Amino acid sequence: MSVNNIRNIALAGQAGVGKTVLVERLLFHTGAINEMGEIERGTTHSDHDPQSRRLQYSIDSSFTHFDFKNHRVNLLDTPGTPDFIGRYISILPAVETVALVVDGQEGPGMATTKLSNFAAERKKCRLIIVNKIDAETKTLERVVADLQDRFGKECLPINLPDKTGENVIDCFFAPDYEVETLFSSVRDTHDALIDQVVEVDEQLMEKYLEQGEELDPQQLHEPFETALRSQHLIPICFVSARTGAGIDLLLQILTELMPTPSEGNPPLFMNKDELVAITPDEKAHVIGHVFKVVVDPFMGRLAYIRVHQGVITPESQLYIGDGRKPFKVTHLFSIQGKERKEVSKAAAGDICAVAKVEDLEFNAVVHDSHEADNIHLQPLEMPPPMYSLAVKPQRRGDEQKLSETLKKITTEDPSLQVTHRASLNETLFTGIGEMHLQIALDKMKEQFNLEVDTSIPSIDYRETISKPAEGHHRHKKQTGGAGQFGEVFLRVRPLARGAGFKFVNAIVGGAIPGQFIPATEKGVRQIMEEGAIAGYPMQDIEVELYDGKFHAVDSKEIAFVTAGRKAFLEAVKNAGPLILEPIVNVRITVPSEVMGDITGDMASHRGTISNTNPEGRDRIVIECKVPLTEMSDYSQRLKAITSGEGTFTLEFSHFDPVPAQMHKELSKDYQVKELA
Repeated sequence: MSVNNIRNIALAGQAGVGKTVLVERLLFHTGAINEMGEIERGTTHSDHDPQSRRLQYSIDSSFTHFDFKNHRVNLLDTPGTPDFIGRYISILPAVETVALVVDGQEGPGMATTKLSNFAAERKKCRLIIVNKIDAETKTLERVVADLQDRFGKECLPINLPDKTGENVIDCFFAPDYEVETLFSSVRDTHDALIDQVVEVDEQLMEKYLEQGEELDPQQLHEPFETALRSQHLIPICFVSARTGAGIDLLLQILTELMPTPSEGNPPLFMNKDELVAITPDEKAHVIGHVFKVVVDPFMGRLAYIRVHQGVITPESQLYIGDGRKPFKVTHLFSIQGKERKEVSKAAAGDICAVAKVEDLEFNAVVHDSHEADNIHLQPLEMPPPMYSLAVKPQRRGDEQKLSETLKKITTEDPSLQVTHRASLNETLFTGIGEMHLQIALDKMKEQFNLEVDTSIPSIDYRETISKPAEGHHRHKKQTGGAGQFGEVFLRVRPLARGAGFKFVNAIVGGAIPGQFIPATEKGVRQIMEEGAIAGYPMQDIEVELYDGKFHAVDSKEIAFVTAGRKAFLEAVKNAGPLILEPIVNVRITVPSEVMGDITGDMASHRGTISNTNPEGRDRIVIECKVPLTEMSDYSQRLKAITSGEGTFTLEFSHFDPVPAQMHKELSKDYQVKELA
C-alpha cells in the first residue's frame, strides 16, 4: 500500500459517546468483518480483552484497520474514562489525525476538551464526529454551538443531518443546495467552509473572492490539508453508528480529506536536543516507534510499531535506540483486534507488530542504521499519577514474582508507576485514579496469577528536637566473670531543617579511649535510625560527646554502644522532642466554577493556599502546601468535587512539626527496644 493511500486515525472521546460501536460500523460497512459485534455480548473487535468485555467499556487502546476504495485506514480506538487517558496519549505518535467523537445529545464534556488539547499539543490534525444523530430529541444545532464556543470558530460542519435526522447531506464534495437540513443550510455551510479553507492560500482566496471562481474539491485539497495542519480548520461531520447514517460520507472524509503520513505534521523526533525531519520514504533507512506494548503470559511480548521511514520485513535486523546488538524480526504481524496476521513487510506510514522481543519497551525507537542511534521522540507528557497503594504479595516467597509482574503491568501502561521506599520497606503502586489501579490489580490476579494485599501508604514521619539538652548514662553489668562498663556524657542541639546528623568528638585527656568513640557513635546512630519518640527516623541533630569514663578491664564496645544509646535517649527527652510530618506542594487544576469548593476543602485539611492562576478560558490552577497525611484520600475527594474533571500533582516541600494531639497519638505506647 502506497504511503499516499494510508490514513492513521485515533478515535477519542469521553466514555459512552459510541466510539466502539462506530469502529464496528466502519469495519462492517467496508467488509472488514461479516457481522457487527455487540458490546453487551462482548463480541466487539475493539474491546477484545477480558476486562473490557466484562466491564462493557474500553480500558485500553485497540488497533483495527479496513480498506476502502484503494485506501488503508488504520484505526486506533482509545478509552474515554479519565483514569485511562494515559493510554490515549501514548498512541498519539502513531497517528496523523485525532477524530473526536461527541455525543449528539450531550455535546462535548470537559473530557473532550482535555483529549482535544492533548492532540493539539502534539500537532495532530483534528476531526469532530457527532454521533447519535438518530436520537429522538434533536439538539445538534446546540451541540455545534457548544463545539464552537469550546474550541473556536474553526470548528465548521462539512455535512449536515437532513430535516428528519435520519440521513446526512454532503456540504463539500458535491453539495445539493436544494435539500432541507435540520439546521443552517447546505449553501451557508458550504460557503463558510470554503471561506475558512481559502484563508490559508492567498492566491486561491483571490480567485474565489475577487473573480467569483467556483472551486472544486481537487483545487481545495492542498489548502484543506494546510488548514488542518495549522489548526485553522476542525471539520465537523455527523453520523449514527447505530443506523449507519452518514457512514459513507465519513469514509469519504477519512480517505480523501484526512492527511496521509506525508501530509500530516511531521513526527516530533529529536536527535539529542534538535528536532529532526523524518519523511515517510520507503527507500530511506528504517525508523520506527514503539507506541504500545502488550505482555501476554502465554504469547509473550507484542510491540506495536509505527513505521515512520523505510521498510520492515521479517528478515530485518533492527537496533533499539543506541544498542550495539541488533535483533532479527522473525515474525511481522498486521493486527485486527485480537487477531494477528503475518505480513511480508510494513512500509513507511504503516503500523505493524513484532512479537517476542523482550527488549522492546514503550517509546523505544527501532532503526537499521547507527545514524539513528540518538534519535528519540519528544517526550510525551503523561497525566500526573494521583492515587497510590502499598502492595505486597499474599504468599510468602512471591516477592520476586511481584517485582516481575509489576514490571510487565507498567510496560503495558506507561501512566502507571512503581516506587520502592527503602526507609519504610514499602512498594508503592501509583496510577491516575482508584479505578486505574483496581483494573491493574485485577489483571495481576486474572492473567498473571498473583494476589496482593494493599494498604494506604505509610507516612514517612521523622523525629527531631527543638532545643539543646544534655544526657548521661553509666552502663555497668556484672555477670560473674568479666563485666561491662561504659559511661557517656553528651550534649544535643537542633540543626537547621534538612541538615541531617552530625557527631562531634569533644573528648579530651583520654576520658574515653579512642577505640570506644565509634561504639558510642554507633549507639547514637542506632537510635537515630530506630527513633526515640514514636519509632521514626531522627534528623537535624548534632550530638557532642564531651566526657565519660571507662574501666581498664570491663570496658568493651558493647558497653559504650549501650551507654551511647541511653545517654542520647535521655538528652532527647529533655530537648523538646518533635515529630515531623512531610509537607507537600500541591498543584490542582480544576474547572473555575469549583474553585471555592477546592480551597474550602484544602483549608479544612490543614492546607495553605499560596497561589491561584487561570488556565485557558474555564480552568484554574490552585497551588498550596498541605501535610501529606491529609492527601491520602484526595483523589476521591477531588473526583467528587469536580465530577472527575480535576487533576493534581504533588511534590515534597519540607518537614513541619505535627500538631500536639497528633504527636500524642503517634508516640503513645512507643518503647525503644533494649539491646540483647
